[in-house]
Amino acid sequence: MEAAILEHYRKTGTYTYAGAYGDYFRSLPDDIPTLGRLICSQVIHRVTLMEGNTNANAGLLYGDMNRYPWYRMRCEDDVLLTAPAMTAELFRMDGRGFVRDRKVEDKIVVTCRYVSVLMSDILKAKGIPARCRAGFAPYFQEGVSMDHWINQYYSQEEGRWITFDADGFYEEGGMPLSQYDMPSDCFYWVADSYLSVRRGETDGKQFLYADRAGTRSLPALIRYLIYDFHALMNQELTYTFLPSWLDGRLDRLTEEELRELDRLAGWLSEPDRYFRELCAFWEQERKFRILHSPLVGA
Repeated sequence: MEAAILEHYRKTGTYTYAGAYGDYFRSLPDDIPTLGRLICSQVIHRVTLMEGNTNANAGLLYGDMNRYPWYRMRCEDDVLLTAPAMTAELFRMDGRGFVRDRKVEDKIVVTCRYVSVLMSDILKAKGIPARCRAGFAPYFQEGVSMDHWINQYYSQEEGRWITFDADGFYEEGGMPLSQYDMPSDCFYWVADSYLSVRRGETDGKQFLYADRAGTRSLPALIRYLIYDFHALMNQELTYTFLPSWLDGRLDRLTEEELRELDRLAGWLSEPDRYFRELCAFWEQERKFRILHSPLVGA
C-alpha cells in the first residue's frame, strides 16, 4: 500500500478530529473487536429504541428500552454530529467514560454513520489508517439491502484493509456474520451496486434508503455514492447534506449527469488504485463539494 494513501487515512476531518479526547481515545483497547463491543455498549440505534424489547433486543442484548427517559430525543443524529460531541455527551451522563456497563438511560441514540465516525476517530487517534465506508448491508432483512455505514482499517501485519461493522452485537445475537473481519462479498459496495444498475444487470429495487419514504434503486444509490466519496476524503457527511446540484433531484438527473457519476463510481469501485484520480476530482469538481444545508440553503 502506498505511504501517501495510508497517511491520508490517518488524517482527520471535521467529524473525526479528536481534539481534547485524543489521549483518552489512545487509552482505549487496541483490539478491534474489544473496542467495537465497547463502543456498541455506549449507543442505542434509533430502530432498537423504537422497537423496544423485541426483535434484535428480545433478549435485552442492548438493555431494557423501558428505562430510556421519556423526555430525551428518540434520535440524536442531528445534535451529536462529531466524534467529540458524542464523547462529551457520554462523559456528561457518566463520568467514567466508555464503559461496558453503561445504563440504558445514559446511552446516546445514534445511527450507523455515527458509530462509524466514532470508531474511525479512535483508530486515527491511535495512528491507525482508518476510513468510514457508506454502502448497503444485506444482512438485516431478507431480500433487502439497507443503507449502512461500516469501517475499514489497514492492518500493517496482514498488509490489507480489514472491513468491520461495530454498529451492533451481531455475533452475540446469532447473526451469521464475522463482523470484525467481513469478507468483501458480505457488504454491497455502493459504487459496484450503482454501476450494476446502470449496466442493466439489476433494477436496484433491493437497495433501500431508510428515509421512511421507500427510496430505492438509483436515488438511494446516488445518495450513498456521494456519502462514500466524501467519507473516503475524510469528510463524513450526515444525512441532511447533499451537494446542492443533486439535492431534491436524485430521480431527475440527465444522462450527462449520470455519466459523470459513472466516472466517479468507476474510481470508487477501487479507491486505492484510483486514489490520485479521486483526490484530483475532490479538488477540482467544486459542485460535488458545495453542499445544500437546511439553514444556509443551496
